[in-house]
Amino acid sequence: MQVVPRARRTQVIGSYGDAIRIRVAAPPVDGAANEELVRHIAERLRVPHRAVTISHGLAARRKTILINGLATNEAVQRLIAES
Repeated sequence: MQVVPRARRTQVIGSYGDAIRIRVAAPPVDGAANEELVRHIAERLRVPHRAVTISHGLAARRKTILINGLATNEAVQRLIAES
């Protein structure tokens, strides 16, 4: 994931090289942007909030996301299809 904080609204923009670009409507302060990112991904993929975790890049714009119970290809297709 390539995350852009402080957007007007949280939304998936589409592909960005080998990543998915997401705008997040929260500042990167005290983990607010990370929380909003996890909430939005869980909502879009229709999985429980606890199924989505950030495995790498907590303090970076580029993040690696783990989603329990959903194959990588299916998650990517769902995120991009609805953007």
